[in-house]
Amino acid sequence: MDLLEILTRPEGKTLEFKRDLSSPDGVLKTLIAFANTAGGTLLVGVEDRTRSVRGVPDALDVEERIANIVSDSIAPRLLPDIEILPWRRTQVIAIRIHPSAARPHYLKREGAESGTYVRVGSTNRRADNEMLQELRRTARGESYDEQPMIDLDSEALDFRAASESFKPTRTLRRRDLETLRLVTSHQGHTVPTVGGMLLFGRERERHFPDAWIQAGRFGGLEKSRILDRAEFRNPPVAAIEDAIAFIEKHSLYSADIGRVRRTDRWNLPPVAVREAVINAVAHADYAQRGAPIRISIFDDRLEIENPGLLPFGLTVADLENGISKLRNRVIGRVFHAIGLIEQWGSGIQRMTAACREAGLADPRLEEIATRFRVTIFTSRVNRPTLDDTDQAIVDGLSDGKGKLTSEIAAVIGLTPRATRTRLARLVGNGLVREVGSGPQDPKRRYFLAK
Repeated sequence: MDLLEILTRPEGKTLEFKRDLSSPDGVLKTLIAFANTAGGTLLVGVEDRTRSVRGVPDALDVEERIANIVSDSIAPRLLPDIEILPWRRTQVIAIRIHPSAARPHYLKREGAESGTYVRVGSTNRRADNEMLQELRRTARGESYDEQPMIDLDSEALDFRAASESFKPTRTLRRRDLETLRLVTSHQGHTVPTVGGMLLFGRERERHFPDAWIQAGRFGGLEKSRILDRAEFRNPPVAAIEDAIAFIEKHSLYSADIGRVRRTDRWNLPPVAVREAVINAVAHADYAQRGAPIRISIFDDRLEIENPGLLPFGLTVADLENGISKLRNRVIGRVFHAIGLIEQWGSGIQRMTAACREAGLADPRLEEIATRFRVTIFTSRVNRPTLDDTDQAIVDGLSDGKGKLTSEIAAVIGLTPRATRTRLARLVGNGLVREVGSGPQDPKRRYFLAK
């Protein structure tokens, strides 16, 4: 494990720093949350805000204490990888947790209903009942929308509405309903699945009153002044098209005046908008109550958020790298069959590429409380301007190994003091990150920010 590399990263979904073991409860909750969510690494001996390395005394004793409290306090049994990492004249304890197939893990003394935690950003959150049930479904390899609705029969589905949705791509046959898992067999009877009812149920609103899209156009940068609003309560396939039309209605044109002709363009790339809306509908956690999909348009951005954290085991970095895990298999299967989803796991990358081609910042992906939000910004962005010396510093750090101030000074031909001034500015601009035991540490190293 590369301690230097870890120290260049901020705390987040898969990383946390602890100065010491003075609060074992905090450590235990973090390890439980890592195991239940996407795994992670906890470093003991590093201050959480400054990332200054303090180290731990008697590292072997601390390692044994950690192993004991984990074994005594967490159920089902959790087996962390514990490693002692040297740091100059001291040592740091690294505890690595992998996503667990035995989830949900919980604090024994609190019990499963109250002592189960998940990771949201850089914090630990106690799992509510809906989240606890999703953890259990994940451990069984099930999805919520595949579950049978045992009190209904197959006639609860509107076959005509389903056929209309499939009409542009294929002819839907009755037997296709079972293949697509819109219906399933339960104790000898054919019944609709949750996904079937969400997509094509005759009384879908009665069974799923929160499965709709709320949209609003706000004046300015906050929600204090609303200019227009809409609610889309029709079936998801139609609701997606209506929601996209609402966004386009409130998207501003910009004009590029060339030598020969004028080119009009939307300030929101249509491809990015479409991918964001479809993803929100396909990946929403429909087991949550009181939480519709929300679309908010501001002067400087579009926010689309759906109920539900990322599927357990996934991080935002995974999404950006094209790694995907479908929360709703029935909805995903149908969306793929009718052409709404073209290729698994590529939606975020297509969204990002569309924004870059339009000269916009990359979309911001984040988990907030129990919801997932995508933000698409409408302002053109420019990278901070670098002179030749600053660019030489950035180029010199591109190997990822990190350099001392004196090493950078030798490359750019300035005194260490002048070099530190340059480095401080680059750190402030977010282009460079420093790692060390504190601001006065003469051995602190500089890395390109990630």
